[in-house]
Amino acid sequence: MANDPMQQFEIKKIFDLPKIAGQDISFTNSSLWMVLAALGVVVFFALTAKGKLIPGRMQSLGEMSHEFIANMLKDTTGPEAIKFFPYIFGIFFFILFANLFGMNPYAFTSTSHLAVSASLALFTIGLVVVAGIWKNGFKWFKIFAPAGLPLPMYILIIPIEIISFLSRPVTLAVRLFANMTAGHVMLKIFAIFIAFLMGSGGWKIFAAIGPIIGTAAIVALEFLVAGLQAFVFAILTCVYLNDVYHVDH
Repeated sequence: MANDPMQQFEIKKIFDLPKIAGQDISFTNSSLWMVLAALGVVVFFALTAKGKLIPGRMQSLGEMSHEFIANMLKDTTGPEAIKFFPYIFGIFFFILFANLFGMNPYAFTSTSHLAVSASLALFTIGLVVVAGIWKNGFKWFKIFAPAGLPLPMYILIIPIEIISFLSRPVTLAVRLFANMTAGHVMLKIFAIFIAFLMGSGGWKIFAAIGPIIGTAAIVALEFLVAGLQAFVFAILTCVYLNDVYHVDH
């Protein structure tokens, strides 16, 4: 139904691809907008990479973006974590562009699907685990058993720490997906309400002024949320990377 606010999240197949292990990997509208988001990041930074001694506006924007992510990583995790800069930089701008592209009327917000946000979250936590074991060996698992506690406390602390760690990909994924979904549903509901009032004629046309103003405010808020969610995902990734470099030996 055209008035269904959830219709905007429907996955639509664009063209088929050969199945892999019996799984359908057809190219969908979600796939398309993820590709466009990735291309948008590449094109944007290709335009900013001028290499001039005196930077123009675009080059300055690119340099400020680089410095912003680098400082966030160093301040949150430490200078030794700068090797993860490409990943933090990439994940921040991919989510940002995916969120912003999804604000267009005929676009699809790929980050509004739990499968997408969960994949990003699982890869992020997987990276933390692999990097932690790679750097510290099996001593990395001491993050679940902080030193200096009375022995009986470990019976309680270790399960809590394990559950807390396993909840990280869940919170990362749900936070991104839920915020983007809720905002778009609210916008759709307001748009349906405005269309109903405008189509009713008479005094109801003037009654639509309030919802129109409200919709404009929600749109502005959604642009803010689009950037904020990219920032939150990136900075939490930096926080989780602390487990790689600050194991309590």
